[in-house]
Amino acid sequence: MKELYVYGASGHGLVIADIAKDNGYENIIFIDDGENEYPTFEDIKSSNNIPIAFGIGNNNIRAKLFKKVKEEEGFQVATLIHSSSIISSSVCIGEGSVIMPNVVINANSIIGKAVILNSSSVIEHECKIEDFVHISPNVALAGNVNIKELTHIGIGSCVIQGLTVGKNSLIGAGSVIVKNIKDNIKAYGNPCCEVEEL
Repeated sequence: MKELYVYGASGHGLVIADIAKDNGYENIIFIDDGENEYPTFEDIKSSNNIPIAFGIGNNNIRAKLFKKVKEEEGFQVATLIHSSSIISSSVCIGEGSVIMPNVVINANSIIGKAVILNSSSVIEHECKIEDFVHISPNVALAGNVNIKELTHIGIGSCVIQGLTVGKNSLIGAGSVIVKNIKDNIKAYGNPCCEVEEL
């Protein structure tokens, strides 16, 4: 039987579990370090023959747990791609990333480690999405866009071609990005404007 741990018993974790089923996993076990009925990572860390997927939307927490699970405890980290997604054969997808339903990723794009590409997002040609990025549902990136590590792009936002969104930045829902965004910035609007440092 094909087994998988999902780290994070949240609504996001439920979606990860559905994608895991789509990928042929039959026994899916939620783990969570909160005060609830689920086993914690400490409870299962001796069972590192079972891979782990991350049901955690927060980029910084996901990055810390990826390091703990993969580098410190030696677990295999699962990469999950929903069967409805359309992905060019020239795309490179990093370990631990999750590609949700109806995502499109076009030619020569690079997706880093433990990235979330949420439902119906569109990643056009030659984009680079660095490690631990969260792309929300219905986001559209035009060609040759670079999203730096740990950045979150809010639902329904779009980025015109050739731009860079800096690392550890937060882009509000429905934003239209028409110029580069610096590192560690909260920005939103149409056109998207930097509003404060994070």
